[in-house]
Amino acid sequence: MFPNLAQEMSSGESKVGVNSVRTDTPAAEKAHAHRFAHYSPDIIDFIRRCDSVDQAEEVIRYLEKRGEIDAEYASRLIKQLKEKGVRSFGEKKENDYYLKHGHL
Repeated sequence: MFPNLAQEMSSGESKVGVNSVRTDTPAAEKAHAHRFAHYSPDIIDFIRRCDSVDQAEEVIRYLEKRGEIDAEYASRLIKQLKEKGVRSFGEKKENDYYLKHGHL
C-alpha cells in the first residue's frame, strides 16, 4: 500500500540517532519548547512506557539490534536500568500521553 515507506523501512538507511539520556524529567519536559510539534519519540520515550526492567531491556536490545542505537549507548542504558530501575528514565507515560500533554 505504501511502497516507498516499505522500501525506506526495509533498507535501514533512514535512522534516527539518539544522543541523550534524560534523568531529570521535569527539566527535560520544560526544555522542549513547542511540546510535540514534529516530535519523534526516542528510546527514552519507549522505555518510559515500559512496566518492568525486562520490558525496557527488551526495547533497548531491539533498537540496538536494528542499529538505531550503538552498543555503547545500549550498555549505558542497561546499566542505568539495572542500577536505578525503569522509573529512573522518568515517570510512566500513560496511554494518549501526547494527546493529553501536547496541547493539540
